Amino acid sequence: MTILDGKKTSQEIRDEIKLEVEQLKKDGGKVPHLAAILVGNIGASITYVDSKIKDCHEVGFKSSLVKLSDTVSEKELLKKIDQLNNDDDVDGFIVQLPLPVHIDEKKIIKAIKPEKDVDGFHPENVGRMALNLPGFLPATPYGIIQLLQRYNVETVGKHCVVVGRSNIVGLPMSILMGRNAYPGNATVTLTHSRTVNFKEICLTADVLIVALGKPEYITADMVKEGVAIVDVGITRVPDITKKAGYRIVGDVKFDEVAPKCAFITPVPGGVGPMTRASLLKNTLLASKK
Repeated sequence: MTILDGKKTSQEIRDEIKLEVEQLKKDGGKVPHLAAILVGNIGASITYVDSKIKDCHEVGFKSSLVKLSDTVSEKELLKKIDQLNNDDDVDGFIVQLPLPVHIDEKKIIKAIKPEKDVDGFHPENVGRMALNLPGFLPATPYGIIQLLQRYNVETVGKHCVVVGRSNIVGLPMSILMGRNAYPGNATVTLTHSRTVNFKEICLTADVLIVALGKPEYITADMVKEGVAIVDVGITRVPDITKKAGYRIVGDVKFDEVAPKCAFITPVPGGVGPMTRASLLKNTLLASKK
């Protein structure tokens, strides 16, 4: 059993980006600039944006943060987006999700210029992904693809089962795993809450990508020997034995499932760090364009 170490791999990617940025500076090129808009005071969002800023500093990117109150109007947020769209120094930017309920997330995503949409959520970038054209891939699926590639996980001709059909992870992963490329060229089954015979389908998976949001939902009796598992889930569950009073688990019951796996991502330290590394790669690509 091989651990797909996202923490180690993401550090390798950041080191590669850092070297490229140092060369850019020596050649008198433009330093990549990533901006973020943060609305409100959701703890997880603040932590995530802070991590992105730290990553930018590590690789030599310029970063900027726009903080807005959770009472900000949709019109005012769109105005900030327009400012970043037209700021030539900003190569790419993100609007951290989720947003307050009075703001239409779809409208906000569509307002970002596709060439600055380093989160890869704009309909134009999603369409480019579906057609296997150059563009920005969504950060989490892009991170998973790089992890599979760097560990040489075989996907060609394999049966890939994707659990969950969100626009952020499940749906794009099903497209990427079915494309004519590596990683890809798999036969893909996309499962969801209405799927019949879910357990039986999981048992046929050579590659199982789980993005369900239900802690430890996938158990050992649901997977076959030699499967490669990517666990996207991350949930805090109460645990009085821990100093913090909780532990972090994925959608897969790791301790009982891992012995059956050829490859598996840990939680934490698997997909999460790869998502952040992919955002940096998209920003570097945006700066080159």
